[in-house]
Amino acid sequence: MKKIFSQIKAAFLTSVVMMIICGLIYPFAVTGVSQLVFHDKANGSLIKIDGKVVGSKLIGQTFENPAHFISRVSSVNYNVYEKNDPNYAGVSSGNFNYAPSNPELTKRMNDSVNEFLKNNPTVSKKDIPADLITSSGSGLDPHISIPSAKIQIDRIATASHLSKEEVQNIIKEATSKKVFGVLGEDKMNVLEANMLIDKKMK
Repeated sequence: MKKIFSQIKAAFLTSVVMMIICGLIYPFAVTGVSQLVFHDKANGSLIKIDGKVVGSKLIGQTFENPAHFISRVSSVNYNVYEKNDPNYAGVSSGNFNYAPSNPELTKRMNDSVNEFLKNNPTVSKKDIPADLITSSGSGLDPHISIPSAKIQIDRIATASHLSKEEVQNIIKEATSKKVFGVLGEDKMNVLEANMLIDKKMK
């Protein structure tokens, strides 16, 4: 009987010690280090204007101002819904994962192409980059490819009254290069670019 109690005691003490280490000490240590070393990233990489949060570098947004770059299509509308919107299904990320043969996908892509061509009359259908009419896996992608940014220059320059050269420089300023120069692709953060446009327009 003593042996059983001894084993129970050892198991109980081990559980308590591991709970303290894994449930308290480790989380507090990781949180503390991240706040000290990676404060911006640990708090969501938030972007502020005059002290007010306007978005995150990590989460995309929908932009409708013709003077702004548009983002990728989002299956979850970037989790931005009007109050009492019947389409709101809760905070989420993801994609519809339609098969290529699904008529819903064909309709959605045709609608996206037609909308883009209407707003960008100088662009030909064949020149629209794929990422502007396809949704990312998360539906929250804050970036677009450099070709997707450049194809919007004419519209933005006209609507913002900035020169095409100024818009091109904004694209360069908001662009993240390939990791180590070889991994991934160059990409532009849409929110950061649009903030630069607004700053130039003031």
